[in-house]
Amino acid sequence: MLRTTFKRALQTSGCQVRAVSMAAVNAEAPQRAPKREGDISSVFASLSGMEDTPLPDRFRELKLSLVAGHEQEVQHSWKRLLVALQKENDIVGSQKSNVIPEVEYANLEADLVKKQGELRKRGAAIIRGVIPEQEARAYKDEVEAYVRKNPGTRGFPADNPQVFELYWSPPQVRARSHPNLVRVQRALMQSLWHVSSPRAPIDTSQPLAYADRLRIRQPGDAKFALGPHQDGGSVERWEREGYGRGGVYDAVFAGRWEEYDPWDASGRVDAVIDLYDGMGGCSMFRMFQGWLSMSHSGPRRGTLLVNPLPQLSLAYTLLRPFFRPRKELDLDATPASSPARREYLDPSNWEFTAGEAMTSDLQGARPSQGQEFPKLSMHPHLELDRTMVHIPDVKPGDFVVWHCDTIHAVDKVHNGDSDSSVMYIPVCPTTEHNAEYLVRQRQAFLDGTPGPDFPGGKGEAEHIGRATHKDVTDPMARRSMGLEKLLAAPDMQPGAKEAVQKANALLGF
Repeated sequence: MLRTTFKRALQTSGCQVRAVSMAAVNAEAPQRAPKREGDISSVFASLSGMEDTPLPDRFRELKLSLVAGHEQEVQHSWKRLLVALQKENDIVGSQKSNVIPEVEYANLEADLVKKQGELRKRGAAIIRGVIPEQEARAYKDEVEAYVRKNPGTRGFPADNPQVFELYWSPPQVRARSHPNLVRVQRALMQSLWHVSSPRAPIDTSQPLAYADRLRIRQPGDAKFALGPHQDGGSVERWEREGYGRGGVYDAVFAGRWEEYDPWDASGRVDAVIDLYDGMGGCSMFRMFQGWLSMSHSGPRRGTLLVNPLPQLSLAYTLLRPFFRPRKELDLDATPASSPARREYLDPSNWEFTAGEAMTSDLQGARPSQGQEFPKLSMHPHLELDRTMVHIPDVKPGDFVVWHCDTIHAVDKVHNGDSDSSVMYIPVCPTTEHNAEYLVRQRQAFLDGTPGPDFPGGKGEAEHIGRATHKDVTDPMARRSMGLEKLLAAPDMQPGAKEAVQKANALLGF
């Protein structure tokens, strides 16, 4: 019944019929109240000017419980981690952007196999030439024309928008639907990620679309200066009802960080990455975050920086709240080559804070906000002043991706002489939880409102010329947006088949 009603809704131009039919489909998935209006500054304390306040005492109790019975193992693992970090930081600090792997779309599968080890170690990559250059550059011109037709479009900063609250402009929908891009998403999931349990309900053969914003950053801009941060929640990484539900980081808290595999998707299926329904806090499991370039850009020209050590930096982020320095140092005023810095970072200067010494601190994390790394002193051994490296030069049509746990940032100042423009397009597998989100996102697409994770309001509901379901014609793209039934291949693992069946049921097929 739902499938028939939904098809009829898509074939009918009347908004009332669409709303009624989709309400029936949406009844199959958990509902959340629409979020208030806002922009990207709502997601990060550093952009919104929010003051840092101590976390409640329950986080102190949580920290004590996470390492209970493993205190000695955690202390030994911390020392091993600091040694590994120093070695890898030196490599990254000397090679800088040269450590970022590059893949040619024309040789996609072969390059992904050839460079698999490097890609997994670095957690970031450029896939060159995914969409023809002229076509990708034209996306940007179309977006600007769309904004001119719709001057009420919101953005950040409000006085001179660089990041627009746009999700359903025709070029955005076309880019997400492009067969080349969908092919890349599928290849990235299947070549770099793995599922250790064949019964884990996840399918990586059919990416699901996630409608995100876009950026057109102008030369000289210094307001969209988003510093080092991780997406996908913050305090959720420590909470038992967050990532703990899937045991994603259990090995780290047990003192065995070397056994933590950033590329095993099994535990992440059950993880809850947005416990607090934050403004722009992503609730969908994104294996990679990414953007499609619509311009020529590069280092110090308004582009992306990443810390290319996903396993080490994540383990350090999780363990840092359990240790404190014996002797303090103003790291921001101390050169990277200074002996004083090395002395400060030496394992002998750091002590474990179990028992009565434990605090509620989770450096840079707060409920409903993204995880940030605003000061060197918060996470000193990451040495982000020398290990955040620029993505190399890109041109329109290049697709840049980074692992969902990767620390990343944006150039503080755009010192280039032309715009730095991208569409944010992540890589999402098929899971039951992701399908639940897709149901609500599909309704938002039909209504022209922002996706469920994002600040609410009427969005583009009244925008002239926004995209509709008729603009999505490729079968794989239609499946990725919940407009057609997902396929179950005969040779699928049991878990993948289960994920597809549950997703189709939620989507009304």
